[in-house]
Amino acid sequence: MPDLIYRPRRLRTHQALRDLVAESRLDRAMLVQPHFVVPGSGIAEPIQAMPGIEHQSVDRLLATARADLDLGIRALLLFGMPEERAKAPDGRAAWADDAVVVEAVRTLKHELGDQVVVMTDVCLCAYTDHGHCGAVLDGRIDNDASLPLLAQMALAHARAGADVVAPSDMMDGRVGAIREALDAAALESVAIMSYTAKYASSYYGPFREAAHSAPGFGDRRSHQMDARNRREAVLEAELDVEEGADILMVKPALAYLDVVADLRAAFPQPLAVYNVSGEYSMVKAAAARGWIDERAVVLENWHAFRRAGADIIITYHARQALAQGWL
Repeated sequence: MPDLIYRPRRLRTHQALRDLVAESRLDRAMLVQPHFVVPGSGIAEPIQAMPGIEHQSVDRLLATARADLDLGIRALLLFGMPEERAKAPDGRAAWADDAVVVEAVRTLKHELGDQVVVMTDVCLCAYTDHGHCGAVLDGRIDNDASLPLLAQMALAHARAGADVVAPSDMMDGRVGAIREALDAAALESVAIMSYTAKYASSYYGPFREAAHSAPGFGDRRSHQMDARNRREAVLEAELDVEEGADILMVKPALAYLDVVADLRAAFPQPLAVYNVSGEYSMVKAAAARGWIDERAVVLENWHAFRRAGADIIITYHARQALAQGWL
């Protein structure tokens, strides 16, 4: 057998050595924990399709955020669940002064200040009586009529103290409309994290239960990206950057690592991935049956996100991972 000058296995000999030369590393500072906020008080209702995740009222959310902060979770993403009677065709409850997300942002920033980064999802689907992400005119989602409504929602969150607003609706031009509205209101320091490449994905199933946002008719394929497309994501990112996006995002994460890598190679902006509800619930279901090692699978997925180029990981597993010492 010939002499081997270089043996890659030399650097795999034991765990400390493997850790020393690891190409991708995880840090709790890159994790974002999503939350589903509901009206009322004292509410913490489990979401059946997403074990470990709850619908929480603002008071319970604050207690959870404090505990998460002690674990090292310093960023959270808020989704609001209005009362059914508050839903309207234009989603006006989304920007009301007493909207549950507005209340949650005020409370979190008043109590925790800059210890936490408060991000808010900006989309009308949970607030409209038809369940779509924008205004519906003549049976179709009207792109341009939706933009001022989304801008009003973003403004309400920003005025309440949100650090980052995150439009997820996928209307053309929404980043520019929101940026213009924020700047005109002297809120130029509020950042925009755009759901840049949000695909019409089958991985969102459990989220429909969590967010009460299933469309009343049709689907979202006219505005969310086609799962068969890759190059289109670069175009979407170019447009978002031109319109003022500060952070780009790919959603879902695991099935779209090629897109994550493409955007990392093409743009210097911070890049987020959303480790979505279906990805979370599949891991939970398999782990509950003893089919997989939950910790090992979650960390392998997260390293895949990092390896592809993600800077920020939005994940429902953040709290469990840190509470159980996975990082």
